[in-house]
Amino acid sequence: TKLVLPAIAMADGRKGPWVPPQRIEDLYERTSGNQFASINRPTAGARYEAKLEGGTEPLQLYSLATPNGWKVGILLEELEVAYDAHVVNIGAGEQFSSGFVGANPNSKIPALIDHDGPKSNSIAIMESGAIMLYLAEKYQRFIPHDARERCECLQWLFWQVGGQGPMTGNFGHFKVYAPDHEVEARDYGVARYGMEVQRLCSVLELHLSGLGDFSGAAVAQGPPREFLVGGSYSIADMACFPWVYMLYGKGYNRPGQPDAKARKDRIAARPAVQRGIRVCAGSPKPWLKDSKSKL
Repeated sequence: TKLVLPAIAMADGRKGPWVPPQRIEDLYERTSGNQFASINRPTAGARYEAKLEGGTEPLQLYSLATPNGWKVGILLEELEVAYDAHVVNIGAGEQFSSGFVGANPNSKIPALIDHDGPKSNSIAIMESGAIMLYLAEKYQRFIPHDARERCECLQWLFWQVGGQGPMTGNFGHFKVYAPDHEVEARDYGVARYGMEVQRLCSVLELHLSGLGDFSGAAVAQGPPREFLVGGSYSIADMACFPWVYMLYGKGYNRPGQPDAKARKDRIAARPAVQRGIRVCAGSPKPWLKDSKSKL
């Protein structure tokens, strides 16, 4: 049986089967027009010299009010610990300064420096999930002490950073930020990642509805869960909340299930969450009178 390949639009307007380029770099020009095209490059490292701003507290947060930034902002506010926050304008490329790259070689927000780290030495932590785990363990809060529940909490944390976050981000890129003229590419991206985001939302909704118990036995229906793990609010909930919150916002518009929306609203109503999602939103801590705008 002969394989029939679907016809797609080529760069020059022709229709035909897609042919892989000899060099992937030959396709980079197709990304021009997306909202981050001016700063996207295929290489890492510092692009200019600039020191990081410092503060008086041991904990120094470098972030921006995006879903990944919200996760750490929420946890810091829930912990009620002292920290200094610094806005990193990723649209202006501040994540590529030599100072920021020293804290995070991956040039992504958020980054945290703890000047009272292990053995009282400074330590820089990159990746939102790693920062959350570090802080939860440092202060022994919002992470279960029970070995089984701790394992479940870490599973949901890794599920979030490895699946929910990246897939929802990719969906958002094609729906909101991709070049306007790449119509077919955007349709494909929205369909591909939108379907996966719906599946991931379903995973959360089924778990919160009481389905399954991580026993490895046949899936059973139990009572609804208020939180992801052990009936207690944890870093698992804080990590998963921001991207769910985004999906109910402008540009995403996922209706979801009524009970899942109710749980989202309950977490959103927490005072620490309300402050956490505002950390580095224009200024370090906008609810403080002396917090000056950096954007």
